[in-house]
Amino acid sequence: MDNAPAALNGVAPLPHLGVIKVEGEDAARFLHGQLTQDFALLGPSEARLAAFCSAKGRMQASFVGFRRGPDQVLLVCSRDVLPATLKRLTMFVLRAKARLSDATAEFQLFGLVGEPAAALAGPGSAPWSKTDRGTATVVVLYPAGGQPRALWLAPAGEAAPEGAALAAGLWAWSEVRSGIAWISQPIFEAFVPQMLNYESVDGVNFKKGCYPGQEVVARSQFRGTLKRRAYLAHAEASMAAGQEIFAAADPGQPCGLVAQAAAAPAGGFDAIVSLQISAAETGALRLGAADGPALSLLPLPYSLRDDI
Repeated sequence: MDNAPAALNGVAPLPHLGVIKVEGEDAARFLHGQLTQDFALLGPSEARLAAFCSAKGRMQASFVGFRRGPDQVLLVCSRDVLPATLKRLTMFVLRAKARLSDATAEFQLFGLVGEPAAALAGPGSAPWSKTDRGTATVVVLYPAGGQPRALWLAPAGEAAPEGAALAAGLWAWSEVRSGIAWISQPIFEAFVPQMLNYESVDGVNFKKGCYPGQEVVARSQFRGTLKRRAYLAHAEASMAAGQEIFAAADPGQPCGLVAQAAAAPAGGFDAIVSLQISAAETGALRLGAADGPALSLLPLPYSLRDDI
C-alpha cells in the first residue's frame, strides 16, 4: 500500500516526556563525562542528542539536552526511564558541583510540526539548534514527512505555543518517521547507540573523553563489529516497542527488535526497528514470530555516515 507521509501540522502536548534538571557550576562538565555527546562545549544556541549507557555500552536512556542558564542544563527524556536514570546519574556526581532533580512538574513540553515549528524555530534551521523565545526554549528536531519539527519547553503555567491542535497519535507517528528513537523502558539496555543510528544523527561524539560504555561504543564503530542498524518499517498489524522480529532465512531466533512504533494515518503501523544488517538485506521479515505478520522496510529519512 502507499504509506507516504500525510500532511503534518500543529501542536501536541508531550506528557510521555520528562525533564531532569542539572544545576551547578560543574553541570555541563559532569554531563560531559557521563553521556555520549559533548556537553563541555555546549553553546547557548545548541542542543544535544545524547545517550546514557551502561558499562557494556547499552543505552539506558536518551536525551535532548540544552542549557537554560550558565549553570543549568535540562535533559528531556522518556518519562518511564526518568526515575531510574536520575538515580543512576546521581550516583556518579561524587565531588562534582552539580545537583540533579526531577523537574518534570516545573515545565511543560509541546511538540511542534509544520507551520508552528517553522514560525518559532525559523525556516531551514538545522536539527539540534536551539532558540530562546521569552521564557520558552525551542529545539529543532529532525523533520518528518518533509515537515519541520521542534520541541518546545517553558515553565509550567505559561501559555501554550500557538498552532492548531495535533493529535497525539500523529505526533507519535512523526517521531517514528523522523527515524530517531527515544529509549523507553521496553528497550532499556537493548542497543548500543549505533544500533539506532545515533552516530549518524549527532547522538555520539567520538572525539570527546571517556563516559560509561565508551570503549564498547568506540569499538563497535572503528573495529567493524557492528552487525545491527536501525531501519524504518511498516506492517499492517499493530507494533510496539520491544517486539521481536524474525527473518525467514533463520526462523529459529529473532533478528531484530522494534524500538518505537506508531499507527500510520494511511493504515497499519510504522516503526523504527533495529535489525541484523544481513537480515535487512535478505528481506522476508516477520513480526513477533517466524510466521507472524509481514514487515516491509521503508527508506530512512537521513543518510548513514561512514566518515565520523
